[in-house]
Amino acid sequence: MTQSPPRLASNDRGAALVEFALIAPVLVAMLLGLFEIGYNLYTQAQLQGTIQKAARASTIENAGKGKAAIDARVEKAVTDIAPSAKVDFSRKSYATFSQIAQAEDFTDLDGNGTCNDGEQFEDANGNGIWDEDRGKEGMGGARDVVLYRVTVSYPRAFGISKLFGFSDEVEFEASTVLRNQPYDGQEVIAVTARCL
Repeated sequence: MTQSPPRLASNDRGAALVEFALIAPVLVAMLLGLFEIGYNLYTQAQLQGTIQKAARASTIENAGKGKAAIDARVEKAVTDIAPSAKVDFSRKSYATFSQIAQAEDFTDLDGNGTCNDGEQFEDANGNGIWDEDRGKEGMGGARDVVLYRVTVSYPRAFGISKLFGFSDEVEFEASTVLRNQPYDGQEVIAVTARCL
């Protein structure tokens, strides 16, 4: 026996299943997104805490000899959370805090904002060329200020990032700045040179 149209319209059996089928993909995507954000924030917080500790260990005399061990501890802390993470390290030293990420001073004779055509510049890092960052690669010496930067990249924890237009890879950077202990006199490299 077939139901008449009015009785069929009032039948709501199975409505919850249809409603759940419509809402489930959105709910699952939101949950996975929240898990992804939490995972990334935890990894970033772990990295920041670890590099703070590593940077303090780097400021003592003869720390350059233990640089590989210090970096290995930071890398282990990150790979304990994100096993496939790629970790890159960089250190630049400066004479003072105010020089961090500052260009080498030069005499801009032609007013174009670029060191060129034989203009004189202060070669603060001693590499013979004008640089937009006057820092010297490495841990520096006594009393130097060191910018310790760690870049981490790893695949996303959940494979749905492409659906929302995100890359499959997470990349972030953590950095800290500390002054080396005064175990000796500070070496100053300041040579006047000419731009090419």
